[in-house]
Amino acid sequence: MPSRILVVDDEKLIRWSLRERLQADGHQVTEAPDAATARKLLQEQPFDLALLDMKLPDGTGLELLQLARQEQPTLTALIITAHSSVDTAVEAMKEGAYDYISKPFSMDEIAFTIQRALEAQALRHTLNTEIKKQKQRFGIASLVGESAAFNTIKNMVARVAASETTTVLLLGETGCGKDMIARAIHYESARVEKPFMNITCTAMPETLIESELFGYEAGAFTNAKGRKEGLFELGNHGTVFLDEIGDMPPNLQAKLLRVLEEKAFRRIGGTTDIQVNCRIIAATNRDLPVMMEEGSFREDLYYRLSTVPILIPPLRERNGDITLLARNFLTSFSREMGRSFESFTAQALDKLNAYTWPGNVRELRNVIERAVLLSAGPTIDHGDIMLGRLEKNRTSPEETFTLPDTGCILADVEQSLIRQALQRTQGNQSQAARLLGLSRDQIRYKLSKQP
Repeated sequence: MPSRILVVDDEKLIRWSLRERLQADGHQVTEAPDAATARKLLQEQPFDLALLDMKLPDGTGLELLQLARQEQPTLTALIITAHSSVDTAVEAMKEGAYDYISKPFSMDEIAFTIQRALEAQALRHTLNTEIKKQKQRFGIASLVGESAAFNTIKNMVARVAASETTTVLLLGETGCGKDMIARAIHYESARVEKPFMNITCTAMPETLIESELFGYEAGAFTNAKGRKEGLFELGNHGTVFLDEIGDMPPNLQAKLLRVLEEKAFRRIGGTTDIQVNCRIIAATNRDLPVMMEEGSFREDLYYRLSTVPILIPPLRERNGDITLLARNFLTSFSREMGRSFESFTAQALDKLNAYTWPGNVRELRNVIERAVLLSAGPTIDHGDIMLGRLEKNRTSPEETFTLPDTGCILADVEQSLIRQALQRTQGNQSQAARLLGLSRDQIRYKLSKQP
C-alpha cells in the first residue's frame, strides 16, 4: 500500500518537483500551498508523513506541526526551511518533528530521509502493537481475581507502576503469583518499552549468578573469551526481577546493595563503574526479618529493598477467586491442547473451593492442566480433579527406580529424566520442569550443562 504524503510549501515548483519524485518512488502525494489548505486536508483525510515548509503565507511550519499532531498523533513530520538555525531545529524536534531539512536540498537526499522516516514509523507501529499485546498478556488486565484482598494488590500494582519508585519487594508464599505481579508492574509502567529481565537466585551456582547479574570482561576468568553484559546492564531503563532474593549468597547481597544505593556496578574483572537506571523488583517466600537475626540476610539490604513492600495473599484468603482462576485456566489449557471443554460441574467447583491450596495459584494451575489433559470432557467433573501433593496414582520414586548393584552416575540419571520429560511434553521446557518439580530457570541451567 503506497504511503500517503502531504507536501506543504508555498513554492509551486518545489511542490511539483517533490510530487514527481515521490510519486515515482511509489508514494501517494497531496499538495497544499498554505497552512489553511493543509489544516483542512489534515482534518479530512489521514496521512503517513507530512513535509512542512517553515515559512508559509499564513503561518509557520511549527504551528502547522502542532495542529497536525493534534489531528493525527501518529503522523510523521519533516520540517523544510531556507532559514536554517540551531534554535529552529531544536524547537522543531521538541514539537515532534522527525527531522529537519534545509533548502536547497537534493531530491535524493529528501527521498532517502523520507524513506528512513517511514521505516522508523513502521517500526514504531510494530513496537506499539507488540507492547499492546504484551500489556494485555502481562498487565493488570491479566491478573485474574476480584476478591477484596486481590483488588487491593491490583490497586497497589497500578500505583507503583505509575510512580518513579525503583525498588519493590514482593512477599508471599510459594506459587502465589509473585512473578505475575512483577511483570504487571513492568508492563503497566513507563518502562514498558525497555526490557524485563528476570533471574531466579536459587537456580544457578553462585559464580554463575554473579556473571549473569553483573556480566564480565574478557579474560576475567577461564573461558571468559569475550565481554558479556549482565542483566542490570541489559535491563537499563527497564526492570530487573530477582526471584527468591532470600537465597542470594551474602557476597552478592553486598554488590546488590551498591547497585541499589549508587545505581552503579562493575563487571567481573572490570575497573570502570557502569551507571544504570532500572527498577529492581525482588521477591521471596522466606521470612527476611528472621534471616536477618540469623545473619544470613543483610539488614541494610532488607531495608533498602523494602521501600515498597507488597504482601501477596495466599489463594486460600482470596474468597471467590478460585472459581475465576480455574475457569481462566480451563479456557487457556483447552485452547493450548486443542481440547473442547465447556465448564466445571458444580461438584468439581465445590471440590476446588473446599481445598486449602498449599501450593497456591501454581498448584491450581497444575491441577487444571492435568484435568484438561486426562479428562474425556466435555466438562470437568469432581473425579477429574486430583488434589494433594502426593496423589494415590503417582508412583513414588522408591517404586520406580532401583539402584543397580554396580551403582550409577547420578548426573546421567538426571539428564535421562530431563530428556524423558522433554519428550513427554514435546519439548515444552516449562511443562517438563513441572513434571520434575523444577523451575523453568533450573531446567534451562541443567540443559546448558548437557554435553
